[in-house]
Amino acid sequence: MTHQRILHLLRHGQANAEVTIQGWVRTKRELKDFSFVEVNDGSALANLQVILEPTLPDYSNLLSRLNTGASLQVSGILVLSPGQGQRIELKAQQVEVFGEADPATYPLQKKRHSFEFLRTIGHLRARTNTLGAVMRVRNACAAAIHQFFQERGFLWVHTPIITASDCEGAGELFSVTTLDLHKIPRNPDQSVDFKQDFFGKQAYLTVSGQLEAEIMALAFQNVYTFGPTFRAENSNTSRHLAEFWMVEPEMAFCDLEGDQNLAEEFLKYLFKSVLAACPEDMEFFNQRIDNTVLATADQIIHQEFARITYTEAIQLLEKAPKSFEYPVAWGVDLQSEHERYLAEEVFKRPMIVTDYPAEIKAFYMRLNDDQKTVAAMDILVPKIGEIIGGSQREERWEILEKRIQAQGMNPEDLWWYLDLRRFGTVPHAGFGLGFERIVQFMTGMANIRDVIPFPRTPLNAEF
Repeated sequence: MTHQRILHLLRHGQANAEVTIQGWVRTKRELKDFSFVEVNDGSALANLQVILEPTLPDYSNLLSRLNTGASLQVSGILVLSPGQGQRIELKAQQVEVFGEADPATYPLQKKRHSFEFLRTIGHLRARTNTLGAVMRVRNACAAAIHQFFQERGFLWVHTPIITASDCEGAGELFSVTTLDLHKIPRNPDQSVDFKQDFFGKQAYLTVSGQLEAEIMALAFQNVYTFGPTFRAENSNTSRHLAEFWMVEPEMAFCDLEGDQNLAEEFLKYLFKSVLAACPEDMEFFNQRIDNTVLATADQIIHQEFARITYTEAIQLLEKAPKSFEYPVAWGVDLQSEHERYLAEEVFKRPMIVTDYPAEIKAFYMRLNDDQKTVAAMDILVPKIGEIIGGSQREERWEILEKRIQAQGMNPEDLWWYLDLRRFGTVPHAGFGLGFERIVQFMTGMANIRDVIPFPRTPLNAEF
């Protein structure tokens, strides 16, 4: 008999049906006439209660082996549950134990564990309620991202993980090399001779797939990337990872307004999809992690996002009846505290800020007619601050070349990027969404390290 997932049985299982389940023991309760074992298979937050009766073969030996963490297969009959909290339970007829777990050494016993402790057992933490719920939401969110773009005719493109260009110009790059670090080849001036390296020049792990996505958008109109990106930023905070996933759509024949509209529609779609796919998990986060999770989702889905310019945002911040740690003036980049004040206290809803000063934004953003600002947009949300950053791209060759030079970069390194502006250039726009940040925002989890299965952070590459 093929086994069935516990989520399906909890939602649709009928009394008197013969079923087989496989999973791991969460808890065991031994009573005089029978015993209960709670089994979880990762498909649902809830466990399925299994009733074991003394008539089972080798009953007492079986019970001694069914400790928390043990894996098993149970075949039996579904019965209506007389107890509170569950509709059905499984009356076992046959039990097979695959792997035991010694209660003296298995670290996940029935008690609350801190997230810090769980990070030290990354190979087991996915078996806990919270991390299980996080991973199901993460999965549903990833599926919704693909559905959103596929329904709209976007092409999913796989951009390179190894690159020779620093898209953001931030310089926080992981180097990729095959050079022997104990015998590094040198040029006469003692600089590293990268001509002897694998690619014949310096190479890095990518910080963004955007520039390559622009190439593809100028052939296919609408494309998106969804893959891993890397920042060698030595930040030990609850918001930073060295390896994370990015979603980056790029649209040809699109301006800043079209970019904003798509981004707002995108966020609404993601929240709606996850609420539909993982209602029990989202309810769990609302009860156990952050009691505003469901209200926040409702707000994203049903409220129109506020839209203001950077200049208007600065004026509002300058009039704020509170002082900020980072001073406010036209020309400074908005800090998280400024973004959160605007989203949480002024507008009390998600918002989009546009038209930032050119000096504080990347070279590829389109210069506005005022020559001072660029056609950029950031979406700010309560509790997080910026969640999406995007822009209309500079499609004019002469202006783009000047912008590259002004930022101290060599146009020859981006010859192909400039070429796109010489051969059939079009207005185009796109944005980037940090995938872990949206999962963190959805679930209310305080630390970004707890929304990715195996976090990569300074001094930590375990598991």
